Amino acid sequence: MTEIIDGNAVASDIRAEITDCVDTLQDSGVTPGLATVLMSDDPASETYVSMKQQDCEEVGINGIHVEIDPDAPAEELFETIDRLNDDPEVHGILVQLPVPDHVDKRAVIRAIDPAKDVDGFHPENVGRLVAGDARFKPCTPHGVQKLLEAYEVDTEGADAVVVGRSDIVGKPLANLFIQKAPQGNATTTICHSRTDDLEAKTRTADIVVAAAGVPEFIDGSMLKEGATVIDVGVNRVDADTEKGYELVGDVDYESAEAVAGAITPVPGGVGPMTRAMLLYNTVAAASEQHDIDIELP
Repeated sequence: MTEIIDGNAVASDIRAEITDCVDTLQDSGVTPGLATVLMSDDPASETYVSMKQQDCEEVGINGIHVEIDPDAPAEELFETIDRLNDDPEVHGILVQLPVPDHVDKRAVIRAIDPAKDVDGFHPENVGRLVAGDARFKPCTPHGVQKLLEAYEVDTEGADAVVVGRSDIVGKPLANLFIQKAPQGNATTTICHSRTDDLEAKTRTADIVVAAAGVPEFIDGSMLKEGATVIDVGVNRVDADTEKGYELVGDVDYESAEAVAGAITPVPGGVGPMTRAMLLYNTVAAASEQHDIDIELP
């Protein structure tokens, strides 16, 4: 019987513990603050930011939202980041990507104070992650680790395959898997669009993480019996529904479920964890900046 990994349930437990941490900080006179910056009129980005602000409200984090006209000069965005960097009531800064073409994305990431970079994308924070001394783990990879921990999937000595090499998921998750740390110590292979004979790699894996951004790319024929399958993908595909589309992952769920020992659904798997870990990082940032001890999960 395949175990369905319930990201909503695990995220709910983590959020409850985060709320307790927020209460502890507030007892010391500190309310964690997360600033979201949106320089886009993309409906999906607007929805993501709205959800993040709602999440903040639910756990007691002070949400600050800044919208910038996507046609505005890049300097307006950088001036906003500078202002938020200097604001003592802002402990975490998230610039919603993508930004407009006339704005250098890498320069945006570098402009954020590393101590407030709750996405974990600043080069300093990436370096600390690789060195095994992470200030903030990127939200989605950290969420994957928490899911595996909650469902007692042991990574130590396991063969793990990460399909996808993005800076947001694939690279940092592979680094976390190989580290000498809890939810690490795995023998890890990174696969991507240029990988030869992908099926030969995935069929030997105890853990397969699909993060390629290709709808239903991994199917049951590519999996080892009993493997744990983590589907990071969220893809909108045409469908005969009221909305005219449906959301699917990077895994063909039906065929994979028939083979896997455990699997995440889409939606309801990794997505809720990504949002929960953003709150986690924001509270951790407030704790570090004010030198207040808290017990994060």
